[in-house]
Amino acid sequence: MGDAAQAGSLEHEVFNRPFKVQPKFESWKTPGNYRRFPGGKELPDKLKVWRVQNTGKTYGGVVSRSWGFDDSPDAEVIVAGYNTGKENGAVGVGRHAGFLQWGYSAPPSKMTEAGKKFFLNCICYIHKFDGKRPLIRRARSDRMNPVRLALLIDRIKDKSFFSRTFTAEQLAKYEGNPEGLAQYYRDDYELIYWDEVYKIDEELKPLGIESNRKVGSLRRIIRLLKDNEHAETARLLLRRYTEESFKTADEWQVWFDKNKDRIFFSDVGGYKFRVVPEGYLE
Repeated sequence: MGDAAQAGSLEHEVFNRPFKVQPKFESWKTPGNYRRFPGGKELPDKLKVWRVQNTGKTYGGVVSRSWGFDDSPDAEVIVAGYNTGKENGAVGVGRHAGFLQWGYSAPPSKMTEAGKKFFLNCICYIHKFDGKRPLIRRARSDRMNPVRLALLIDRIKDKSFFSRTFTAEQLAKYEGNPEGLAQYYRDDYELIYWDEVYKIDEELKPLGIESNRKVGSLRRIIRLLKDNEHAETARLLLRRYTEESFKTADEWQVWFDKNKDRIFFSDVGGYKFRVVPEGYLE
């Protein structure tokens, strides 16, 4: 990670206690590499940032790529970093369950005054989550992955690189047209899932369900178990998007009603709906 964090809201407690963090904001040129990734072309010429440290670095590792980092309720992006190697929004400092992930490299002697207080506040903050274990383990990349990799199909000659991303038929069809392949996934972004390769859910489309990751979509699928016309499709979708194996529609409904306020969907966790254990987020 470079020396700076991107400016954002200062309402999070890591900016306010036990020490008040008062960053000094600057405008830095938007790194050229940000333009190469989805959404990069719309960025302004300069970004509002603040210095966490003073090393002169503009490159380096990051805690995580931006995509999919916080798709479970026990993970959060605390600040996005500024770097000349990854995409806009790559995580500078994040939290996953009881783990604080700090992407900066400098010792306190090279931190800014704001950076020192921010670091101390982050240590105090993560203590609240002591003993918390991650709700999910990384099983897949998130749904932005096929969009960004599609843009590389003409730049990477060894097509085996894409063997778990696209089918051979897709690579042949869109040869010379990487933007077309990326657009194929953008058009149905909310219906992307992974099954050997990234697919668009053609079973959800005819049902009028616009997203495979909303709790409301899961509710509708469960209700379709009592519709003779769509019951078999509903069972297929429940096998695809959950790890439960209830036999009757009533059992599915009881499970949903009991857990609906704690159900979440995770791309990274395998494109599944999962349930937060009772009391975990308290």
